[in-house]
Amino acid sequence: MKKLSILCVLFFTLSGCKIALNGASIPPEMKTVNVQVFENNAPLVVPYLSSQFTEELKTRIRNQTSLAITQNDPQGVFSGNITGYSITPEAIEDNRNPIAGANRLTISIRVKYTNTLNPKQDFEESFSRYKVFKLTGSVQAMEQGLIKDVTAQLTEDIFNRAFAQW
Repeated sequence: MKKLSILCVLFFTLSGCKIALNGASIPPEMKTVNVQVFENNAPLVVPYLSSQFTEELKTRIRNQTSLAITQNDPQGVFSGNITGYSITPEAIEDNRNPIAGANRLTISIRVKYTNTLNPKQDFEESFSRYKVFKLTGSVQAMEQGLIKDVTAQLTEDIFNRAFAQW
C-alpha cells in the first residue's frame, strides 16, 4: 500500500510537467512553431541544400515533439541561412603524388530562434558540422548522402539548443 501511495504522489507531482525522453523540455503551453526557409548564402551553392535542410529541421521537430508546424501566429520561429558549404582535403595520402586520403564536407548555418512565450530562450547563433570521408568514386555520387549526415547533426544541435537549452 505504501508503494502505491508513493506512486500516486509521484504521478500527480509529475503530471503538471512535460517530460520527454529525448531531453527536450518544451513548456506545455507551447503548441506551434514555424520553420522558415533557410536561404543558401554560402559561396558554394548546392541547389537542393536549402530545401533539404529546412525539411530536415521540420521533420526533427515533428518526430521529437508534439508541436505543430504552422505559418499562422507561431509561438516559436526558426529562421536563418546557410552561410558555408565546403569540401576540403583532410589528409594527404602520398607526399610524392599528393592526393587526398580523406576529405571533409563542412556546412555552416546561422539560426535565429524566437520564443514568443519565453523571450529569454531566444537566440541567434551559428552552427557548423562536418563529416570526414574517403572518396570512393565521384564527389557528386557521394554528396547527397554526406549532406544528409551533416544536416542530421546540425538539426540535432539546433533542436537541442532551442528545446533542451544545451
